[in-house]
Amino acid sequence: QVQLVESGGGLVQPGGSLRLSCAASGFTLDEYAIGWFRHAQGKEREGLGCIKFRDGTTYFVDSVKGRFTASVDNAKNTVYLQMNSLKSEDAAVYYCAAVRSHWCRERYDYWGQGTQVTVSS
Repeated sequence: QVQLVESGGGLVQPGGSLRLSCAASGFTLDEYAIGWFRHAQGKEREGLGCIKFRDGTTYFVDSVKGRFTASVDNAKNTVYLQMNSLKSEDAAVYYCAAVRSHWCRERYDYWGQGTQVTVSS
């Protein structure tokens, strides 16, 4: 079955860290770019950044730059989103999405199911 499976969400205190995983099954990510998104309640979905699986090139928007990083594990066909210094406004459902392209685009081929991140003391 072709799918992206996300994991790693949960409850964390402000200032804490979480690492989200986005694992592909049924296809290899080598020719894909993976976008990270979040959707907070009452807000529109927000694009956070992009990582090119083949060489690990990343880009993040200003709101998370310096706090969020992404990495790849070729052996596990998985992409990670490391989130540090989390703030209450980072609370949302986080999604990864993959597009067969050298970089992220408007439309994606596959989406993960989403994982909830809650930031609260």
